[in-house]
Amino acid sequence: MSAPSPVTTAELSLSEVVTELIDRHPDAIIVSTCGFTTRELFNAADRPENFYLVGSMGMAAPVALGIALARPGRTVIALDGDGSLLMNLGVLPLVAASGTTLLHVVIDNGMHESTGGQTTVQRSDFVALARAAGYHAALRVENADELRTVQLPEGPTLLHALTGPRTGGPGRRVTYTPREIVERVHGAVNQAAA
Repeated sequence: MSAPSPVTTAELSLSEVVTELIDRHPDAIIVSTCGFTTRELFNAADRPENFYLVGSMGMAAPVALGIALARPGRTVIALDGDGSLLMNLGVLPLVAASGTTLLHVVIDNGMHESTGGQTTVQRSDFVALARAAGYHAALRVENADELRTVQLPEGPTLLHALTGPRTGGPGRRVTYTPREIVERVHGAVNQAAA
């Protein structure tokens, strides 16, 4: 596929991506970036395996990497945003060199939607960035059919999902405190390891 265009006409939504991830990986630990992405995950399927990063922009992949390193047999997904990843591109070579099976999903609507819809610096080609950093695989999807049929290999993999802006409200805020979030995830991770 070619590099993403500066303005998206994507047919894919954040909701569709979240639903597909949960359907495919019902037992995965999912670390979600702050803002609307976390709200979407919380409202779609609140469960102890969801690590909601409330107010921690740029940290979804580093936190997910830590969990994947600590629990190598566990499926771990970093649910990132384009603006969030742009804040911390230095994580890409760390994930690539880790040897984990981390799935790094980048929801890309070309804007900082949670803070008012400001456009990101530019529409970035996260597939090319991940490949240059050494990810095992990097793929892009632009519609629901591509999302449903994409084959995700083992090893550090980046899935760049081009989405449109939200059409509905942002959903309810996460109702747990940061301490409660950590305790829930910690319990889920340790229970599975026992």
